[in-house]
Amino acid sequence: MGKNTKKVSIGGVLIGGGESVKIQSMCTTKTADVQATVAQISSLEKAGCDIIRVSVLDEDDARAIRDIKDKIHIPLVADIHFSHRLAVAAIENGCDKVRINPGNIGGEEQVKAVADCIKAHHIPVRVGANTGSIEKEYLAKYGKNEHSLVESALHNVRILEKEGVSNIVISVKASSVPLTVAAYTLLSRRCGYPLHIGVTEAGTEEMAVVKSSAALGALLLSGIGDTMRVSITDDPVKEIYAARRILRAVGLDKNFVDVISCPTCGRCMWNSMELAKKITAKVEHIQKPLKVAVMGCVVNGPGEAKDCDIGIAGAQDYCVIFKGGEIIKKIPSAQAEEIFTAEIEKLIND
Repeated sequence: MGKNTKKVSIGGVLIGGGESVKIQSMCTTKTADVQATVAQISSLEKAGCDIIRVSVLDEDDARAIRDIKDKIHIPLVADIHFSHRLAVAAIENGCDKVRINPGNIGGEEQVKAVADCIKAHHIPVRVGANTGSIEKEYLAKYGKNEHSLVESALHNVRILEKEGVSNIVISVKASSVPLTVAAYTLLSRRCGYPLHIGVTEAGTEEMAVVKSSAALGALLLSGIGDTMRVSITDDPVKEIYAARRILRAVGLDKNFVDVISCPTCGRCMWNSMELAKKITAKVEHIQKPLKVAVMGCVVNGPGEAKDCDIGIAGAQDYCVIFKGGEIIKKIPSAQAEEIFTAEIEKLIND
């Protein structure tokens, strides 16, 4: 949750002002293909997406928003560049929030038309900058750094404020982790609007998750960030899983089964790695605050995982199940998965 930021409602979903951090993603489908877009949004909803964004490239996309909205259960954000007409059309077709850059949708008259429409429909707007869209004057003055990113974003904010728009969300994304952290840290000191955090162009899954975890983890632990997107060049459902795991890792989501496991060493004489993977997969979607341990050896396992609700550790031909560091059962290694899973299920269903 962000530092004393303004509370903004996106289709009834609140961000800022101490609300929980909301997870976003963006559709990869053609928005005018209502069936494909709704199918993708449904998958994202099931994974835990709070807010979804779609591209509006033409009139067909703008008109499709109304049909899509009737078939989904989370707020929809319209992403528009270079056309004030499409921004107005998207808003009039029922989007819950619009994402624009006032600097690229025309002159003062065009910006006023969009601003008036935003106010008339009582929806918020996201503006900002990324390293590819820094205003030329700030790029010339500061170079490509956190100062030019923040000044460029605030320039766009001022344009909307001048037209009486106040429900604003800001982003300052970069593909560089240090620059992303520096920019959002500076921006959080400069304004009180809620911040949409993320690393842009983060890459394919493995590196994108690493970069996003490093940047967003650092920001969230500092109290910066009201809504987030983990950008991954892949199925957007993976973005939701990654975002949820980041929120869990930084302690902002406690309603889950936390599976801890040791990396193993030469003392490990059973396949604890395989069991750790299976247990993690089994409890991934369970919403209950529990801590489960899968440890490599009986020498250190029970003691190291003393704070867990339940744990297992192994020797050559047997395993022990423990609670609070105290052994409660000794079982054959061959039955470890079956018996340990049953013990976990008892705690989940308690």
